[in-house]
Amino acid sequence: MPPMLPRHATALIAVAALLAGGCNRQKPVKVVTEKVQRRNLTETVTGSGKLQPVVQVKISSEVAGEIIELPVKEGQAVRKGDLLVRVKPDLYAATLRSQEASLKSAEADVLTAEANARKAEAELKRNEDLFSRQLISGSLFDEVRTGAEVARAGAIASAQRVEMARAGLKRSQEDLARTTIFSPIDGTVSKLNSELGERVSGTGMMAGTEIMTVADLGEMEARVEVGEIDVVLIRPGFTARLDVDSFKDRKFEGRVTQVARSAKTAAVGTQQESTKFEVRIRMADKGLFLPGMSVTADIETRYRTNVLTVPIQAVTTRLPGSKAGDPAAKKDAKTEAAEAEGKGQIEFVGGKKARDTVKPIEVVFVKEADKARMLPVKRGISDDSHYEILEGVAEGQEIVTGNFKAVSKDLDDGATVEMEEPKKTQASKP
Repeated sequence: MPPMLPRHATALIAVAALLAGGCNRQKPVKVVTEKVQRRNLTETVTGSGKLQPVVQVKISSEVAGEIIELPVKEGQAVRKGDLLVRVKPDLYAATLRSQEASLKSAEADVLTAEANARKAEAELKRNEDLFSRQLISGSLFDEVRTGAEVARAGAIASAQRVEMARAGLKRSQEDLARTTIFSPIDGTVSKLNSELGERVSGTGMMAGTEIMTVADLGEMEARVEVGEIDVVLIRPGFTARLDVDSFKDRKFEGRVTQVARSAKTAAVGTQQESTKFEVRIRMADKGLFLPGMSVTADIETRYRTNVLTVPIQAVTTRLPGSKAGDPAAKKDAKTEAAEAEGKGQIEFVGGKKARDTVKPIEVVFVKEADKARMLPVKRGISDDSHYEILEGVAEGQEIVTGNFKAVSKDLDDGATVEMEEPKKTQASKP
């Protein structure tokens, strides 16, 4: 028979057992919950950029010279056909007169050449008759025949010189006309780069000095840049909501008219390299905006009606198989996640595939009594605050939405939870 323990020893053993049980008991995780609800979701893509006129024309000089007339100012409204600028025409007027004289000279040369050709033809006919009667030698007849052919060729060449002179005259007329520039559209002089008396340069073969810009400010569009991941979701005709920095607390509407098919790449070869695509959005409101205003656009890409949703912060990731109260399993899961991040998805030993690394899955935690149950979910679209849930939850279930540390790290399947008490607001001192 075992010896009897003293009474005080028995009490110490009981206290130790109680303390051990208290240490092994899992400490409840404080959480905040929200029920799964049905709502309408609109997914948006955000881009930022500048407002620009839909139609704007840069007015550049096609001739060189001094500006002698500039009857418009920046911000002035103009009509199609109004005079915008006149360049000193003296040189081009003199060239025109020279070309007119050259044309008249060429036309006179044609008359002379044609007369010589007729004379040569008549001489040839007389010598043909004499040669047929053997009154002249063959060498003399050949000389006369060659002279007639040369005369005919001279007449043709003179006619071509007339065409060249006419072409030169037309070019001179066009150059003189280019010294006067009229407005090609109804609009506003949105930018004026030159002043009266300045010299401008330009030719018909290259872009000249940009004198001004005329724009139709009644029709404006937002030109925003969108990332390469989101641009594939956007199509012409999509609706957009726009914030213009110059108009605080006011929303504007627009519609996508064009999606670029070529990318704009910035900071190539650096860590800040980015690839963007330009999207143009026609503004519905007219007459309010100026070119260059900053704008942010939320483009509506997809829409869902009456779908199950949960707050964005409720969806997190976990490795399959982690259980509450299982430190070893939790540790292994973290180790596997670190290994997956460092080594990649597949581990190779001796050139052969050893095993597939366990991939994290997207989950939510459902509060059932005082326990949290982990449910894998499949997401759909999202808006600014909620995800559409395609699979994994039912309407009315109580989903854990906070706090952030609990959702992202502390909770596991089967963890004990309790509701977090709302924070009390401190009364203001008198």
